[in-house]
Amino acid sequence: MFRTALRNVLAHKARLLMTVLAVMLGVAFVSGTLVFTNTISDAYQKSSAKGFDHVDVAVTAEGREDTGDTIGKTPELTQALLDDAAKVPGAASATGVVTGFTAIADKDGKLIGGGFQSQGGNYWGDKDPRYPLKSGAAPHGKDEIAIDSETARRAGYQVGDSLRLSVDGPVLTPKITGIFTTDDGNVAAGGSLALFDTATAQQLFGKTGTYDEIDVTAKAGVTQAALKAELDRALPKDVVETTTGKQLADDQAEMIASSMSGLKQGLLVFAGIALFVGTFIIANTFTMLVAQRTKELALLRAVGASRKQVTRSVLIEAFVVGAVAAVTGLIAGVGIGAGLRSLMGALDATVPDGPLVISPGTIGAALAVGVLVTMLAAWLPGRRAAKIPPVAAMSSVHAQATVKSLVLRNTIGALFSAAGVAVILAATTMNGSDGQAPMGMGAVLLIIGVFILTPLLSRPLIAAAAPVLRIFGVSGKLARQNSVRNPRRTAATASALMIGLTLITGMTVMAGSLQQSIDKMASSALSADYVVSMANSNTLSPDVDRKLKATDGVTATSPLRNAPARIAGETEYLTGVTGGTIGELTELKVDDGSFKVGGTDVVVDDDTATSHGWKAGSTFTASFEDGKKQQLTVAGVYEGNEMIRGIMLDNATLTPHVAEPTDMQVMVKTSDGPSDATKDRLEEALGSNPAIKVQDKKDISNEIAQMFTLMLNMLYGLLAMAVIVAVLGVINTLAMSVFERSQEIGMLRAIGLDRKGIKRMVRLESLVISLFGGVLGIGLGVFFGWAAGELLASTMATYELVLPWTRMAVFLLLAATVGVLAALWPARRAARLNMLSAIKSE
Repeated sequence: MFRTALRNVLAHKARLLMTVLAVMLGVAFVSGTLVFTNTISDAYQKSSAKGFDHVDVAVTAEGREDTGDTIGKTPELTQALLDDAAKVPGAASATGVVTGFTAIADKDGKLIGGGFQSQGGNYWGDKDPRYPLKSGAAPHGKDEIAIDSETARRAGYQVGDSLRLSVDGPVLTPKITGIFTTDDGNVAAGGSLALFDTATAQQLFGKTGTYDEIDVTAKAGVTQAALKAELDRALPKDVVETTTGKQLADDQAEMIASSMSGLKQGLLVFAGIALFVGTFIIANTFTMLVAQRTKELALLRAVGASRKQVTRSVLIEAFVVGAVAAVTGLIAGVGIGAGLRSLMGALDATVPDGPLVISPGTIGAALAVGVLVTMLAAWLPGRRAAKIPPVAAMSSVHAQATVKSLVLRNTIGALFSAAGVAVILAATTMNGSDGQAPMGMGAVLLIIGVFILTPLLSRPLIAAAAPVLRIFGVSGKLARQNSVRNPRRTAATASALMIGLTLITGMTVMAGSLQQSIDKMASSALSADYVVSMANSNTLSPDVDRKLKATDGVTATSPLRNAPARIAGETEYLTGVTGGTIGELTELKVDDGSFKVGGTDVVVDDDTATSHGWKAGSTFTASFEDGKKQQLTVAGVYEGNEMIRGIMLDNATLTPHVAEPTDMQVMVKTSDGPSDATKDRLEEALGSNPAIKVQDKKDISNEIAQMFTLMLNMLYGLLAMAVIVAVLGVINTLAMSVFERSQEIGMLRAIGLDRKGIKRMVRLESLVISLFGGVLGIGLGVFFGWAAGELLASTMATYELVLPWTRMAVFLLLAATVGVLAALWPARRAARLNMLSAIKSE
């Protein structure tokens, strides 16, 4: 039986090729994902570990928990603590570390480092071992700076150049005195690092006389653990905590691995989709192969082969096919992993240098996935073949499915579909995250149900295309009959395409609806002409509001200033605003009371009011971060949204209790309204600062739209793999169908149907099957998009369903294109059959 199985594989090489390709693509995606993420993760871990080479023990401030009405405040690492750490037995030196956001502009005035990766720090003394100087000297004073060599190379800066930068708003123009090298992970990932002398860094980052961290190095022969023990004895335990350099490196490696796991899981989900679609092709292929060899298998049964042996022979074929596909997929996956890394470099997403990582786990996963998926998909056709009685198989009376089996299949499919729809509809009535799991389960049930029912659905839906197919005469009529001749095969072929288009359509509906909702939210919540904020969403200096207020044409401004407070034993964040102008800068619906902010009067969003049981006229006591308390009165309750929510009070009331006031953003109203000239005037008033964004409502919506568009395009690219596999499935089905119908095609040729007619018949059959899958996929995608939107609407009041008719038409056209392209080779093969040889074939 083993030799028989191997001979069957060799005898059907061409027919198994598409199955090999389908499995190979899925395995390549899986192994490529693992190679890529493991390589990037390993490179970052090694790079970050180098960054701790000059740290034996790190001393950081011990965080304090909130207690009662007191807000826990982190202790400060003072110069006295640094001096004490340096005197500890076993310590060779102690370095004070200061860090903060620092946006550097290139020579064109654009931000370097992508905002979040734009960092600044302090250069310790005249020779800091952490940052070896490549050229120049250490910075001294507020007008000097040192930058990393990668930033200097990318921007074309040299020692002696002046550059523009911003820390929290105002623009500075220091001179570059030094260029240094670093193993900092942010720099390796394409960010920037700017260093000032320690006093300047402390002043710029609002940490005068204090440090974020104290790094202590050990004397020769002193271990990190011994130095840590000495520091623990010498320094106050309630003020600081100590961590060894090795532990820091391990924690950083774990954090990098954790951050990469999200990307890895996301990519593997799409690899799973491609493999799932591939199972339809595999099952289809082996079903047809088994059907074509029915008499052969019956003869094996007649000469003594058992049912298990017949099933085992099919599984052996599947094992060989899966093993070949897995090995080739693994090789292709290594190439994909290397290609993705090169692509990141081409897109300026720099990653640290390092070797390509092909772990034993990656090899094992690729082989296991390829072999198991193929064998599982082939098991049912093999089992079905083994159950056919030998005499029935030889006389071919088994060919048609019994009425009982069809009724059972349709009943099971209807039950699954009904259960899926019921669970999804129930999930839409739930709130937010509570409904996510039920909706996911309902979606799985519905897809399974529709897949089971697809043979039943194929007849009426394909029959609907009959009037169009009549235009093509005999070829069109034959194509329709061929499409419904074997509903199960048609269903399995169409289902592969259906799943890909379901996901693509559902995500498109969600993205379009969300964008519409964001636009509506921005226009309904804001009456300000502009919102000013930092490029990295960091805080702004209060100077920004003062400069904007003094700009010609500005009629009203209000900074949004966040500060923590203890209310009823819980920490809440208060939002400070300019009470006299906030009303004309926002358009928030008031449910209770009036929108009045000033003195001790505050306004509260509806969710916060409900959680505390407040209404207009309610009073509560707030304990500020400086420990002082004040009674506040709720003047009104407004409807909050994703853009504006929380407790708003006058900055005149809040600011005296805030040690270092900073603003999250500033809202601006102008006399001329939004225009390019007004925007330019505001940007010039802020010193043309590349780190500061000046956005009108359209800019805010477009920025969010860019995020959705980027995510959607990435998902389209990933799902393209599933569509490619579906195309292979259509080609495979048609090719094997042509082989099965060789005698019939020869007869058609003999009675007068020319080669063009044969080609047209096969192409129309492919087109009908593909459009059938496309219609099902788009229909399911719209339903899932609607259901997910209903769930989202419970937390987003402005959400409304938007159907992207143009894109859905494009998706249907894509399905038609798939059908046309997939039929090219099978149609050509069918037309070239020798009619006499075909008529004599069995």
